[in-house]
Amino acid sequence: MSGMTGSDDRDPHPTVGVIVVAAGDSRRMDGLDKVFMPLGGMPLILHCLNAFEAAPEIQGIVLVLSESALERGETLVREHRLAKVETVVRGGARRQDSVANGLRILSECDFVIVHDGARPFVDRGLVSRALDAVAETGAASAAVPVKDTIKVAGPDMIVNETPDRRTLWAAQTPQAFRTATLRNAHERLTGDVTDDASMVEALGVPVKLFLGAYENLKVTTHDDVALAESILSARSNAGAPGVL
Repeated sequence: MSGMTGSDDRDPHPTVGVIVVAAGDSRRMDGLDKVFMPLGGMPLILHCLNAFEAAPEIQGIVLVLSESALERGETLVREHRLAKVETVVRGGARRQDSVANGLRILSECDFVIVHDGARPFVDRGLVSRALDAVAETGAASAAVPVKDTIKVAGPDMIVNETPDRRTLWAAQTPQAFRTATLRNAHERLTGDVTDDASMVEALGVPVKLFLGAYENLKVTTHDDVALAESILSARSNAGAPGVL
């Protein structure tokens, strides 16, 4: 299957799978498994799982966890009746290894969405924009415009460059791919990468950016937990609907 698609050959009813990656070691959380920390009265990871479970575009989900969290994850899926979660699988040494483990297990599908389990605020709008964008090029990533002026400096901390902020975007997840494209990238590239979009970029596949959300934060520190709680509180006070 080609890693790219044009407007004339888009499947009007594509099948979509999701890999939720949550196998990190939480070093910046003093060893606490952040994805099981309570957020709004339930485990943080459950927020994004519930969102994908409720999204009608999604057919199947693979949850990737550290080996020590597998049993806990299986219990979570069972107790909350997450019917779309096909399996809970052990992660690898690197994030890309964890995604590859998920790809090997995920049922056959036209497109695959990869999402960080530590980003609890994925919503229907993000899923919809991801699928619209990936239909154009075969690869897409959520991103938000950079707000601050960025300085590029060397080891001596002397500024070498101030890039035009208007061209800079901060990448997020979800990221979406034609499944064959992502599998090809994982088979061919073995060097360290920061995200899956970087892998397919290296193969020359154009990656379409779509608008993410500043609230779509990745919880990596205790300060992020406090910020996430404040976002939930603000949504509740505004009478906003749930994640989807």
